[in-house]
Amino acid sequence: MQAEPIRIGTRGSALALAQANEVKRRLAATGRIAAEAIEIHVIRTSGDRIQDRPLAEVGGKGLFTKEIEDALGAGAIDLAVHSMKDMPTALPDGLVIAALLEREDVRDAFLSPRAARLHDLPPGAVVGTSSLRRQAQVKRLRPDLEVVSYRGNVDTRLRKLAEGAVDATLLALAGLNRLGLTSHVTAVIETSDMLPAVAQGAIGIEIREDDDRTRALVSLLDHAPTAIAVSAERAFLARLDGSCRTPIAGLATLGADGLKLSGMLLAPDGSATYEGSLTGTPADGPRLGRTLAEDLLGQAGPAFRALISS
Repeated sequence: MQAEPIRIGTRGSALALAQANEVKRRLAATGRIAAEAIEIHVIRTSGDRIQDRPLAEVGGKGLFTKEIEDALGAGAIDLAVHSMKDMPTALPDGLVIAALLEREDVRDAFLSPRAARLHDLPPGAVVGTSSLRRQAQVKRLRPDLEVVSYRGNVDTRLRKLAEGAVDATLLALAGLNRLGLTSHVTAVIETSDMLPAVAQGAIGIEIREDDDRTRALVSLLDHAPTAIAVSAERAFLARLDGSCRTPIAGLATLGADGLKLSGMLLAPDGSATYEGSLTGTPADGPRLGRTLAEDLLGQAGPAFRALISS
């Protein structure tokens, strides 16, 4: 059993800590390292500090990873635990995703004291979400609703909802499951109605590429089906140059017929949607992602491509 400590870097939100502690528990369960030798280091990111503006205005999803990756690259921590949906598709030089835990439920959850489902909200009701994907999908499904930006950690969003700041909100079911907060869920939205964010529900472990000791340890936690699905989704996102300014949804699933990848590209106001799906072998994942992205860009045309890249 290893005696030298392993240092885990994470954000300090309740959800991030729950995910880091899950990685700690699983590492200890391998029998290769004692629980008391696994340290959790909380690192405050730019995304945590900036709460008064949409992420798209201040740099996108990398704001939730930069300081943690800086600490990892500098050797201040040995591994970083991330929600993969928050990860940019391009990683800093020298860093790699070495393992993914088995994926949680990928679906979105609808939370509201006013209606049983999104479809049942009265016209003009206010839906709060910080996700451009969810904003666009809500506007696509219910153009009569008002959609407002709604930032903060899970507890903050639940409190704002209870106080009446909005009539409804949408959150990832995976996070609510991990926090034991599913009692707040009014309805679960099926992926056929609302395709999730790329890599939603997946926890990734990032390490230094040359750190063989940590790689050998975390490789014991890697869930191959999750890694296959997420690699296809992230290839799709990378080809679309996805950022927090672009509403993009994608989901890969493994089944008897192989790997199926579904994707969607939306106008921010939900007025235009381009979607499709492809099927191939598990080894085809990255190729499927790139091909589906090209298909959707072809559907969208040059005017839409200029809009999302501006």
